[in-house]
Amino acid sequence: MASSTSTGAAAGKSSWPELVGTKGEEAVATIMKENPSLKAHTINQGSFITMDHRHDRVRVWIDEQGVVTAAPKIA
Repeated sequence: MASSTSTGAAAGKSSWPELVGTKGEEAVATIMKENPSLKAHTINQGSFITMDHRHDRVRVWIDEQGVVTAAPKIA
């Protein structure tokens, strides 16, 4: 079950575990359709990222085949 955000996001979600195993670009499209105020993008496993927390960003971790490997969440 997805958790709620304290900012009142349109879909009321802060994570999307149901997208694990789907194609990364499809996951990005689903997240942005559910909540257009978020900026979702794919990240290849093993990539270096910043450690800052943003309430409008969703990282979608993908493998070499472009498949989501972890539940996307606001971070």
